Amino acid sequence: NAVLGDIEATLGLAHGELKVTVLIETLPAAFEMDEILHALKDRIVGLNCGRWDYIFSYIKTLRRHRDRVLPERGQVTMVQPFLRAYSELLVKTCHRRGAHAMGGMAAQIPISGDRAANDAALARVRADKLREVTAGHDGTWVAHPALIPIAREVFDQKMPGPNQHGVRRDDVSVDRDALIRPSVGTITRKGFDNNVEVCVRYIAAWLDGQGCVPIHWLMEDAATAEIGRAQLWQWLHHGDLHLDDGSPVDFSLFDRALMALPSKLANRMKMPGGARINEAIALLDELT
Repeated sequence: NAVLGDIEATLGLAHGELKVTVLIETLPAAFEMDEILHALKDRIVGLNCGRWDYIFSYIKTLRRHRDRVLPERGQVTMVQPFLRAYSELLVKTCHRRGAHAMGGMAAQIPISGDRAANDAALARVRADKLREVTAGHDGTWVAHPALIPIAREVFDQKMPGPNQHGVRRDDVSVDRDALIRPSVGTITRKGFDNNVEVCVRYIAAWLDGQGCVPIHWLMEDAATAEIGRAQLWQWLHHGDLHLDDGSPVDFSLFDRALMALPSKLANRMKMPGGARINEAIALLDELT
C-alpha cells in the first residue's frame, strides 16, 4: 500500500486512484483476509481465490504433518472441506467489507478431436462456475478464452446484477480447524505417475522459456507443477504411505516412474521443452 501511494504521488495521481485485487493463494493469507482488506482499504477492489497456489501452500506449510497429507491432485477439488471453507470465508469476508469476491481458475482447455472428452471438460468448467456463483462469488477466472462464454453464461444467469454483495453468507462459520481440515482420498498409480510426468514436462518447458504449458488438456503453470512436485516430496518422505492397490510409495516406485518417462514420451520433440526432458528428469530427481 505504501509503494502504491508513492507511485501515485510520483505520477501526480489522486490518492486511491490505483486499484488492486489480491490473490489469497497461501494458507497463512487465509487467516489475514480482514487485515489485508484493511491495509489496502483505499484501493482494494477484491480478493481472489488463487486455488492452485493455495493447494501448494497447504502442502508446503503442513508438509511434515502426516495427518494432513493430501490425496492425488485430481481428488483435491474445491469440494474438499478445507478448500470449500477457504472459498466461502473469502466470500463472507469480502462482502462484509464491500469488496468483490473473485472465484478461481478453471484449468481445463478445449479438447480438439474428441467431442465426448471436450463435452466432459466443459461440463466440469460449468459445474465449477455454478458452484462459485451459488456460493456468492462476484466473478471468476478461466484458463482459455474459449471458456469465457461458459463462465459468462453461468454468472449472467445466476447473478443478474453487477455483483452479489448482498449475499452476506452469515451461515458460514469457519475456524482454524476448518481451514486445515484433513482431506479424504487416495493415491493411485495413475495419479502418482501423472504427478511425475507433469512435473518433468513442465520443468522441461520452463527450462526452455515457457511458463504455461498445456498437458493432458489442462493448463499447467508453476503453481500446478509445484503441487505435483510438493506432493511427490511429501508422499516419499513420510515413508509409510501406500497406493490404493497396496503398493508402497517409496523411492523405487519414483525411480521406475522416472525411468519409464523417456519411452513414454516418444513424441517428446514435438512437446514444449522436449529437448530438455532428460535435464528435467535429473532436476526433479534432485528436488525430490
